[in-house]
Amino acid sequence: MYTVLVAEDEFEVREAIVAGTDWPGLGFRVMDSAENGQEAWDLFAKEAPDLLLTDIRMPFMDGLQLAEQVKRHYPGTRIIILSGYDEFEYAQRALQLSVDEYVLKPFSSEDLAAVLAKMRGVLDAEAAEKRDVAQLREHYRRSLPVLRENFLATLMMRPLKRRELEEKSALYDLRLAGESFQAAVISIDAAGQAAAGGTPGKENTPSISEDQELLLFASLNIAEEIAAARNQGRVFLHQGQVVLLTISMDRDPQAVTAATMAAAEEIRQAIERYLKLTVTIGIGVVIHEPAGLSYSYKDAVLALDYRVILGGNRVISIADVEQRHVEKMRFDELKEQSLVRCLKTGTADELKDIIESLFQGLAEAPVSVKEYQLYLMEIVTAVLRAAKDADADLDDLFGDNMASLAELYRFRTLAEAKAWLVGICARMMGSIAVVRQSALHNLVEEAIAYTRANYGDSELSINKVCSQLHISAGYFSSIFKKETKTTFVAYLLHIRMEAAKELLRTTDLRAMEIAEKVGYAEPNYFSFSFKKHVGMSPKEYRSSIKGG
Repeated sequence: MYTVLVAEDEFEVREAIVAGTDWPGLGFRVMDSAENGQEAWDLFAKEAPDLLLTDIRMPFMDGLQLAEQVKRHYPGTRIIILSGYDEFEYAQRALQLSVDEYVLKPFSSEDLAAVLAKMRGVLDAEAAEKRDVAQLREHYRRSLPVLRENFLATLMMRPLKRRELEEKSALYDLRLAGESFQAAVISIDAAGQAAAGGTPGKENTPSISEDQELLLFASLNIAEEIAAARNQGRVFLHQGQVVLLTISMDRDPQAVTAATMAAAEEIRQAIERYLKLTVTIGIGVVIHEPAGLSYSYKDAVLALDYRVILGGNRVISIADVEQRHVEKMRFDELKEQSLVRCLKTGTADELKDIIESLFQGLAEAPVSVKEYQLYLMEIVTAVLRAAKDADADLDDLFGDNMASLAELYRFRTLAEAKAWLVGICARMMGSIAVVRQSALHNLVEEAIAYTRANYGDSELSINKVCSQLHISAGYFSSIFKKETKTTFVAYLLHIRMEAAKELLRTTDLRAMEIAEKVGYAEPNYFSFSFKKHVGMSPKEYRSSIKGG
């Protein structure tokens, strides 16, 4: 059911519209009504309706001014203008503002129902277009190859969380089920660098400088055919190179690497045979979790660097040129993000789980004591950065001059290191929570002080306060309401009304002068707001004070 805001200054007309229309039957719900344009505009701050039904001639802000504001700030809201016969110039202005319907007064309930039914059709059509499943599915199907390639590219660039990987793989219909994974990067050698004993073709063979993209796609097609015949995995383009992603059900790293090497060598020979072009292929380490494929990809790219030493037109495995462990300890970006997020917003139980995951398998890893210490230092460095970003007291966390950091080199067991890290992180979580709460409180206090000092500015608004505080309006609204239990708009109105009552009690200023002092450019709207807020007009309020 669509929401409607009715703005009409004539009480009888407004009540007839609100009470005399079968809103539910037409598919609408009246969320509120206003007796002038300014009041209607204030209501938009609470909730933007789907449809605005407004008169033109209203006090404080007329219907056209209201429509202009709505079109600028809430373009999704549809607008119906109500107007008299003698206001043709207004109709022209309404057309310029692209209002949706223009209803002439006087009108019957049937006339209004017909227009509302038409607007219901427009809103339904908009909603149907947005949720047209068949159309979306077709668009999605056409976009699927690009989405898959973008996802695989992301997989090469950074480690992903298991849940994200599983969801995206299912969404893009990518089968990444396997026991082992390995990346190989196929890089075109410099122009003219042919295989030993071979000669690059000179006729009908484009050079790299002539059409790099064509050569890449030709290499991609060859690699895809060979990978498909071998049931090797997936092939795609990434950063101007062809990537072969081995997906194997074998957990033996040597067997997996041998299969990747064989496929890579066949691809290398085929590209040289058919394209008269030489390539060098770098192969990364074998990993057992697809979420960590970025490690294997980066090692494959690193293997390509050895082309300078070993020469091109060959397959180079990182395992052959660098001694490294298959399951290498890595405090990667994903682990750091999880830890820092937990420090900022997590619970004590979540912290213990994350620390446990960071230490999982370390006891069995074939690495030296120095590598253990380096791994711990990487974790502590991330904690230090998070502490600095949060303005936490480093001496409180790590002791004077960070003396406790020296303990990193004195731990006798991993259990001691784990307990120490949990303690540091727990203190940091508490410190961040205190700093955050204090910062939010100070921010709201600053907003309140600014509002109290500037409530007499008729241009004062939530956006102006946020500009002063350098924060977004959405974020400010949430923290302001959390701290004060009221909205900023309601608070500003309260401050202005209290200031107006004080001036009415203690001065002989006229209502129009008081209106200006408390931030109202339109004296009549001040009187309207005062009566609505206090329950009596400014004049009546002053009389009641003197009479008391």
